[in-house]
Amino acid sequence: MKLRNVHIKGYKSIDAETGQSIPLGDLTVMLGANGSGKSNIISFFKMLNFMTTGALQQYVGRYGANSLLFYGARQTESMAFRLGFESDTARDTYEVRLSYGLPDRLFISGEKVTYHKTDPYTPQPQEYCLGAGSAESGLSNDSRPTSKVLRGLLSGIRTYQFHDTSDTAKIKDRGYVDDARYLRSDGGNLAAFLKMMKESQQYRQYYARIIRHIRAVMPQFGDFELHTLSGNRDYVRLNWKDNSGNDYLFGPDQLSDGSLRFMALATLLLQPPELLPSFIVLDEPELGLHPAAVAELAGIVRLATQNTQVLLATQSTRLVDEFLLEHLIVVERDEGRQCSVFKKLDAEQLHEWLERYSLSELWEKNVLGGQP
Repeated sequence: MKLRNVHIKGYKSIDAETGQSIPLGDLTVMLGANGSGKSNIISFFKMLNFMTTGALQQYVGRYGANSLLFYGARQTESMAFRLGFESDTARDTYEVRLSYGLPDRLFISGEKVTYHKTDPYTPQPQEYCLGAGSAESGLSNDSRPTSKVLRGLLSGIRTYQFHDTSDTAKIKDRGYVDDARYLRSDGGNLAAFLKMMKESQQYRQYYARIIRHIRAVMPQFGDFELHTLSGNRDYVRLNWKDNSGNDYLFGPDQLSDGSLRFMALATLLLQPPELLPSFIVLDEPELGLHPAAVAELAGIVRLATQNTQVLLATQSTRLVDEFLLEHLIVVERDEGRQCSVFKKLDAEQLHEWLERYSLSELWEKNVLGGQP
């Protein structure tokens, strides 16, 4: 069962009247200028992560309820969203309304689950409500089968952003060696996660595949040296050696920002299929990458979609040219309504244009939309 549609109202730059529907395939690429609303979708999925772990109020407390509502609580009293999941045999829908309350908080004022088995013997969908007025989602405590299925699907949606490669970034610091159950959203446990794969007979082939792709964009790279630290066997660091045969040990601080980000992206997208999240959200993954690395990134994204869904936001013309029109969702600002608009492009209408120009050229000419 896969997430095939998201409809959102009243969240950040998305209006509260009609809202916006975003169709989702195995690969969905959101293309738009700065300030168009791409990052708001990324943050929506982050909020969803917090909701599914019973930490909605932690998320609201961090960002403020007023800032999460379309033009604030004075104009928008509540936000709502509907997630549509589909398989060959069923369709599930999860709907939530979040309303504003004092002091600067959001509470769940409506939560509904719909299950529709797509066979001739079950013509009507079955639906039930999970209550209202609570601070957290009731889905986690509901024992009905559809709730359990949805809980599992939602927990498989993960957002990732590897932008922080500063001197104090977690990805460069030593990490607890046993923190390797899954790759964290900021790559802070990258060394431990890679060590787990390298030392596992079951996963070693996937580790080797990651190394091959890293070498494709960083030819001097040899391998990671992921031994626990001599002073503390509970910790590991992202050390590495080059391919010169020299025994010199490099640290993560001796990697360029782009190289470090690509290592994290390759690890995320090329990890064993059984460890992959069911839905991966990436915010501008091309940041700091060389054009050759961008092409390599597109290739591993396509590989990943054989086993998971990927949604990525970008404004990179180089990355856009690696994908097809059917993958694109153009995001732009409707100045009349002062809100974000998400639109799927019509291949038939653009047929003649596509015969003469690349997708990036059509975007730069504003044929696709999404320009400032």
